Amino acid sequence: MIKYEANWASLQAYTVPEWFKDAKLGIFIHWGVYAVPAFDNEWYPRFMYRDEVSRKGANYYQHHTQRWGHPSVFGYKDFIPMFKAEKWDPAAWVDLFVKAGAKYVVPVAEHHDGFPMYDCSFTNWNAAKMGPCRDTVSELEAEVRAAGLKFGVSSHRAFNWRYYTFSEAFDNSNPDYHKLYGVPHPEEAPVSYGFILDWYARTRELVEKFCPDVLWFDFGWHRDEFEPWRPRVAAHYYNHALEHGYEPVLQYKDKFPDGTAVLDIERGKLDDIRPDYWQTDTSVSYKSWSYIEDDEFKSAAAIVHDLVDIVSKNGNLLLNIGPKADGTIPDKVQALLLGLGEWLAVNGEAIYGTRHWVRFGEGPTEVLTTRFRERDYQPFTAQDVRFTTKGDALYAICLGWPEGEATITSLGSDAVQVAGVTMLGVDGELAWSQDSEGLKITPPGEKPCDHAYTFKVTLAS
Repeated sequence: MIKYEANWASLQAYTVPEWFKDAKLGIFIHWGVYAVPAFDNEWYPRFMYRDEVSRKGANYYQHHTQRWGHPSVFGYKDFIPMFKAEKWDPAAWVDLFVKAGAKYVVPVAEHHDGFPMYDCSFTNWNAAKMGPCRDTVSELEAEVRAAGLKFGVSSHRAFNWRYYTFSEAFDNSNPDYHKLYGVPHPEEAPVSYGFILDWYARTRELVEKFCPDVLWFDFGWHRDEFEPWRPRVAAHYYNHALEHGYEPVLQYKDKFPDGTAVLDIERGKLDDIRPDYWQTDTSVSYKSWSYIEDDEFKSAAAIVHDLVDIVSKNGNLLLNIGPKADGTIPDKVQALLLGLGEWLAVNGEAIYGTRHWVRFGEGPTEVLTTRFRERDYQPFTAQDVRFTTKGDALYAICLGWPEGEATITSLGSDAVQVAGVTMLGVDGELAWSQDSEGLKITPPGEKPCDHAYTFKVTLAS
């Protein structure tokens, strides 16, 4: 079935499916060979071949040479036999994701390193044939779909062309390993047509093998060489979904016109409602997307507040975790996911299936829109309120516990007519009054949960 042509005018017919707008929360998974060295960042495969200080301040080359040996003797390929996933239980993963409240799951199918985590037809350097010798993406897909969740895959391959630094002094110059590292070339050489054809073939294979509800792309294909291929990928994906009866969500970071796919903002947020639906992808930790030995984790409150803030502005949160090389999820990560799930068990009514209101919220705390500055986020307060709506209910979510009377200035009598107020997780009506200054609510004597608190405001018909 062909509805979409490979041009932007045709792709403007795309609409974001309701399932995605209802879902609000997904789990992203960075798991691969880079979890074996577990050093500083998932970009270990790139920087171990560069004798320089990385953007995060570490010298991977020196670390690698001292810990493992020179890259001519011990290259990235030599981590693969150590990547065994010997304790991996995909059913246990999915059980955790369900408890966290996630509605879709997106594992990394192939990262920049060129080692697919599925049985890729275009290289034997993949998880099904080496390392764990398991098609981890397919196995996870089966468990995700059995649990009634949506399933997606991400492709980071486009940047593989510029990922490795090639040298005769390194193992990556050996032709035996070109199917992993790629054919040696100068770092700034234009992307070859052969590489693009291979990238496109791998992308089509992901679509045809998994029928992914979400197809997520990292940067790399924003470069000029990929320009004619971007609408081609979208048209093939959307037409494939029509033919096979699923509702697709293609996510991009830039170089797509509004209305043709879903914008994804990496480690960043917006300061207002975006009319076109969007998503933030971020991680439970600050330092790395993959497992590393000394990561720094966010608080459960910060993750809950991110979710609420993003949903109030017409977006979803794709929350990343990094499992260990053996397939286990670190205890700290599990605790954060379970904490998020506990909050959603009380407040999910104000998240799932909701839509944004005429205002996203109110409060004194500024939301930074610059990407990759999450450490600079100021904590929200009880005066920071975010709105969502569903049916005749307006949800006012306070990002802190209101001491004494809570006043929500956006809900003054000049704006809306209130018929009743309750708090999710608390039985019975709350005492309230409304005038031109706002809606004034007396909170209950005990908190029903931690992190954020939802007033359910019933509007007069």
